[in-house]
Amino acid sequence: MKKLWKRNAVVAVILVFVCAAIFFNGRYASQVEQSGKVLGQSTLVDASDGDATEVSAATPSDYFATARLTRQRSRDSALSLLQEARDNENVDEATVNEAAKSIQTLAGYTLTEAQIENMVTAKGYADCVVFMSEDGVSVVVSTPDDGLQTEDVARITDIVKDETGLGAESIKILEVN
Repeated sequence: MKKLWKRNAVVAVILVFVCAAIFFNGRYASQVEQSGKVLGQSTLVDASDGDATEVSAATPSDYFATARLTRQRSRDSALSLLQEARDNENVDEATVNEAAKSIQTLAGYTLTEAQIENMVTAKGYADCVVFMSEDGVSVVVSTPDDGLQTEDVARITDIVKDETGLGAESIKILEVN
């Protein structure tokens, strides 16, 4: 009896870590949306006149590469934990099934994100990165100097709706220029 409790506790902890990784992925996407800043952006203060000017240490392409890398690392970590839970001999069948379902969900997110990114760049946008969660989809797009126009938002929204089946209220589109 004690062994069963210990096994279930280990599986529960692993599932909590996976849920936390998915939660933090969604929080990261919403922080990017709220801040409006590009990763690596900082303020440069000129000592001679005290004026502060905003400079960017990272180019938009650096942002996209960093965002993809961060997303992939968190997914790999979650996937590793789920696979351990699924392959553990001491785990009950319900936990194995839940871990397998979570693995399929993560795989689906990864595939759908890649498809959306490819379709958006095929429509002529320089680069984009997509973050999916159970709450919705966030799309960060590299835009020209004039920003996203209404037609651009509609085009990207249609792509996401076609690929995910979600409504427009679950889709967030952010621009990085």
